[in-house]
Amino acid sequence: MELQITTMAEWAARGESPEYLFWVGCAGSFDDRHKKVTRAMCEILTKAELSFAVLGTEESCTGDPARRAGNEFLFQMQAMQNIEVLNMYGVKKIVTSCPHCFNTLKNEYPSLGGTYDVIHHSQLLAELLASGKIQVNEHAETIAYHDSCYLSRGNGIVESPRAIIAGLNKDLKELKSCRTKGLCCGAGGAQVFKEPEPGGQDVQVKRTEEIIESGVKKVALACPFCMVMLQDGLNKTGKDHEIQLVDLAELVQQSIQ
Repeated sequence: MELQITTMAEWAARGESPEYLFWVGCAGSFDDRHKKVTRAMCEILTKAELSFAVLGTEESCTGDPARRAGNEFLFQMQAMQNIEVLNMYGVKKIVTSCPHCFNTLKNEYPSLGGTYDVIHHSQLLAELLASGKIQVNEHAETIAYHDSCYLSRGNGIVESPRAIIAGLNKDLKELKSCRTKGLCCGAGGAQVFKEPEPGGQDVQVKRTEEIIESGVKKVALACPFCMVMLQDGLNKTGKDHEIQLVDLAELVQQSIQ
């Protein structure tokens, strides 16, 4: 599909504004693996005929890693810069594929003057499937879903990802630790950017062992940090060629008619 993605600046130049701002995030912009998720989301939004735009070079990190690492000053600087841009464009609705961006934009920006209707892409995808705005070819297969901490435990979002899997006629195999009792991938608290502290076992390896025990060959995710950590876990256990990791957006993209 040929995509023509417009920026908020281009919409503003026409005196118009889209329904959604797609917040791409650092991973969706710079990580080669998650760029594929960004493209998948853009294809889906285009197919569903939703008006959306990105900030492009005007988008900066939400500041989540800085705050988790203890640099509150840097977080405040990054957040205020983003809020100034968002408010300048009169942004009302934001959709993002990163739970960390989602949590920060939704729960931490309001106290700094940035109040928006923020949804995670799993919520929007579930709505589009339920409403019939996107038509898919169903292909039955067994798949597991790994709950992101920032979605499940942090914001109580556990049903919409599963609604997507059910809507695509997939047989969901729940992992040993799931929903609000899910097991962290090991990336939280800015840990994804550093080597782990010494210990008996890396968290991502422990989580990967649960995936291996489930017997599935495909695992759906909804977070770029989880994608990085669980891929590392698969690499360390030698199962990287046997088990596939796929974002929910990619799962939908592969099924679109």
